[in-house]
Amino acid sequence: MSLLVIAACLAAGSLIGFMGGVLGIGGGLIAIPALVLLMGMSQQLAQGTALIMVLPAITMAVRKYNQQTRIDKRVAAAGAAGAVVFTWVGARLALGIDSSVLRRSFAVFLFFIAVFYVWQTWRAGRLAARRKSGDQHPQPASGKHAEKHAEKHAEKHAEKPAAPAFTPRRASVLGMLCGTLGGFFGVGGAVLAVPIITTVFRLSQTTAQALALSMVIPGSTIALITYGWAGQADWMVGVPLAIGSLLFVPVGVRLAYKLPERKLRASFALMLFATVALLAFES
Repeated sequence: MSLLVIAACLAAGSLIGFMGGVLGIGGGLIAIPALVLLMGMSQQLAQGTALIMVLPAITMAVRKYNQQTRIDKRVAAAGAAGAVVFTWVGARLALGIDSSVLRRSFAVFLFFIAVFYVWQTWRAGRLAARRKSGDQHPQPASGKHAEKHAEKHAEKHAEKPAAPAFTPRRASVLGMLCGTLGGFFGVGGAVLAVPIITTVFRLSQTTAQALALSMVIPGSTIALITYGWAGQADWMVGVPLAIGSLLFVPVGVRLAYKLPERKLRASFALMLFATVALLAFES
C-alpha cells in the first residue's frame, strides 16, 4: 500500500473519529459506506475493516465519557455480557448472505432509526414550546377564573409517571438485541441502544451514548475476531483509520457535552440519513 493511501486513511480516520465522538456511534456508520464507495469493498469486508477502527475508538470514547459522568459499571457490564454470544451469531449470519442484500438491509435499518430520531427531536421541541407558552400565560386576577386557571395549570404540569429504572437485567436483554445487530451489521448495536435508553428509560443523550458504547465493546471484539477469521477484514486499511480516529475521538466527546441535546439528536439523525443516501448510491 502506498504512503499516499496510508495518509488518506489517517486523515479519514481523524474525521470519522471526531464525528463518532460527537455522535456516540464509534464512527463505523460513516466508515462502512465510505469503504464500499471509495475502495470498492464488499459489504462484509467493509464491516470487518470498520471494526478494526471502531473497537479502539469506542474504547477511547467510553473512557472520555466516563471522565465527564461516571458510567454505571454494573449496568454496562450486564449489557455487555448479554451482547457477547449474540454478536457472534449476528456476525455468522452476515458472513453467510449476499453482500448486496446485507447492504440494503443495513440501509433500511439505519433509515428507521433516523426517522425515530427525527420524531424524538420534533417531540422534544413541541414539549419545550408548550412549557414555555404555559409559563408565559398571564395569570387571572382573582375569583373563580383564578381557581380554574390554577386547576388547569396543575393538570398541565402534573408529574409524569416515573421512567422504569435501567437495571442490569434490562441492560442484559437490550445487550442481546444490540449484540445481534452489531454482529450482523458490524456496527449498529449502539445506534439502536441509544434511542431506547433515552426514550424508555429517559436518560440523557450523553449518558445513553456512554452506556451504549460501553455495552458493545466486548461484542465488537468478538465480531472483529469472527470477521477477521473469515478473511473479511483489511488490516492495512483499518489500522491507519484506527490511529487517525483515536487522535480526534476525545475532541468529539468534549464537543458532545457542550452541544444542546436537541441539536445532538438532530445531528445524529442527519448523519444516519447521509449514511442511508450513500448506501442507496452504492446499490
